[in-house]
Amino acid sequence: MAVEMNANAHADKVLARLKDQARARLRIYIGAAPGVGKTYEMLQEAHALRARGLDVVAGLVETYGRPDTQAQLKDLEVIPRRVVGYRGAKLEEMDVDAIITRRPQVAVVDELAHTNVPGSRHEKRYEDVLELLNAGIHVMTAVNIQHLETLNDAVAKVTGVRVRETVPDTFLDRADEVINVDVTVEELRTRLRQGKVYKPEKVEQALSNFFRKGNLSTLRELALRAVADEVGEKAASYRAREGLEPALIPERVMVCMSSNALAPRVLRTGARIAGRLGAKWYAVYVETPRERPGKIDPNDSDALQQNIKLAESLGATVVKVKADRPAEGLVAFAQREGITHVIFGQSARTRWELLWRGSTIDKFLTTVRDAAVQVVPLEEESRV
Repeated sequence: MAVEMNANAHADKVLARLKDQARARLRIYIGAAPGVGKTYEMLQEAHALRARGLDVVAGLVETYGRPDTQAQLKDLEVIPRRVVGYRGAKLEEMDVDAIITRRPQVAVVDELAHTNVPGSRHEKRYEDVLELLNAGIHVMTAVNIQHLETLNDAVAKVTGVRVRETVPDTFLDRADEVINVDVTVEELRTRLRQGKVYKPEKVEQALSNFFRKGNLSTLRELALRAVADEVGEKAASYRAREGLEPALIPERVMVCMSSNALAPRVLRTGARIAGRLGAKWYAVYVETPRERPGKIDPNDSDALQQNIKLAESLGATVVKVKADRPAEGLVAFAQREGITHVIFGQSARTRWELLWRGSTIDKFLTTVRDAAVQVVPLEEESRV
C-alpha cells in the first residue's frame, strides 16, 4: 500500500510539472512609479524574443505621445485597438478577440490596472490578460506598485493620493516571473523635469505631490519588498509541491557587473539592496572570449578595473567567471551560490545586437526562477 501511495504521489508531481510547462507564461514588470522604464524593458525583451524566432505582438502599448517610447515599437506588429462608443465619445480598448484570433506566441500588454470602458466583456484589463493566458498566449505586462490592492492604503497614507485602479495581489500568484524595474529617485525627478514623464504643465504639481523624494523612496522600497516576497512564496510553494523540507535560505545578492562605464549605477543599487537585506553580495563579471586579456578594448578594460575597485569599496565580493556567453556564466554562478536577488543593468541595444546575442536577462529568467530580479536602466532616455 505504501509503495502504491508513493507511486501515486510521484505521478501527481509529474502531472503537475507537465501542466506547468504546458500553460502560458506570465511575466509582470513592476515599478515604483510612472517613468521608471517598465514599457521600455518590455519592448526590449519583445524584440529579443523576436530575434530568437518567437511570434510577438504588441497587444496594447501606451506611449503617451513620447517619441522615444514610440520608437521602441520599431517594427513590432501592433494589434489595432477596438473602438468603443461611450456617452457620445469614441474610446479605444485592447482588442482581446483580435489577439486571440491572431494567436501570437507572446503579447505585450501595458497598463495592467486599467479599467475598461463600461459594457466591455471584462471590467479590468488584468481579466483580459487572464483570457489571453487561458487561450495559450504568453503575456508580458506592467504595473506600478501603488496599484496592488493590499498596498492601496499604505500608498495613500504615504503619498496622500488614493489610487482608484487596483489589481488583486492574487494576480501576482499567477505570474511565472516578476521583475522590478528601478531608477534612482533623483533620476526619476530629472526625467519628470525634462518632460519625459508628464506634459510640462503637470511637472511642478507632480514634483511637489506624488513625486516628492520621500514618497518615491518609500515606493521603491515597497516595490523591492513586493518582488522579494513573491519570489519567496513561489520558492516555498515549489518546495512544498516537491515534498522538500522548508528551508531558511540566507539572502544572497548578485550584481551583474560589466565593462560598461555606466555600471557603477548598478553596483550602487546592489550595495543598497544588500544593505537593506543584511545580505552578502557578489559583483559577478563574465569574461567572454572577446573580452579576454589581449582582446578586450582598452577603454572597456579601464572601465572594468574602475568598476572592480568600486565594487570592492562598496563591500562586494568580486567574482570573475569565464563563459562563452554572459547568461551561461551568470546562471551557473547563481545556481551554485543560491542567489536570491539579482540586479541587471539594461542599456539600449540595437536590433542587430539582439539578433546575434539575444537577451541575457531573458535567458537568465528562463533558467533561474527562484530569484528576485531587478533591472536598472542605464540610459537617460524616456521610458514608461
